[in-house]
Amino acid sequence: MRLVLLGAPGSGKGTQAARLKEYLQVPHISTGDLLRAEVAAGTPLGRQAGEVMARGDLVSDEILLGMLKDRLSREDARNGFILDGYPRNLAQAAALDALLGSLGQSFDAAVQLAVDNEQIVARLAERAKIEGRADDTPESVRHRLKVYDEKTAPVIDFYRQHGQLTVVDGVGSLDEVFTRIVEAIQPGHEVG
Repeated sequence: MRLVLLGAPGSGKGTQAARLKEYLQVPHISTGDLLRAEVAAGTPLGRQAGEVMARGDLVSDEILLGMLKDRLSREDARNGFILDGYPRNLAQAAALDALLGSLGQSFDAAVQLAVDNEQIVARLAERAKIEGRADDTPESVRHRLKVYDEKTAPVIDFYRQHGQLTVVDGVGSLDEVFTRIVEAIQPGHEVG
């Protein structure tokens, strides 16, 4: 199973990706984690990314795609993967499609976790209290949601137009949301 998880910050992508990883027995690939690992390992792409990040700039789509190509070429990703944090824009969605084609892999589904923005603000405010995260103020969360809506709407439309988008209600208990995702991607399979 090759999945892309889409959803606003705080929609539960990371939490559900970790559960899906165990259930589907495929790697959870977070581009943020991938970037940090490449930089820490000092790979050629990691050194390039580190220089860009040190300047405070965003890592280019080309560097991210190179890292992703390397990661998706590994043995553990041969039978599938869960992508979290990529693609974030239309160019990345098209590049991922081309990359999978070049690797001889097919894409199964993009799953969008739908959560109302005000519920996300409340979730992240709670997380800020529990984890002491200063970046989860209501103002900063609303700004990140606005940027997400502007940048990711075309990605959602891209997958919808290709008949690959599944929208799942991301509100409820962790188990309820997980069950909805599994039922959406594997109709008829029992979760448990």
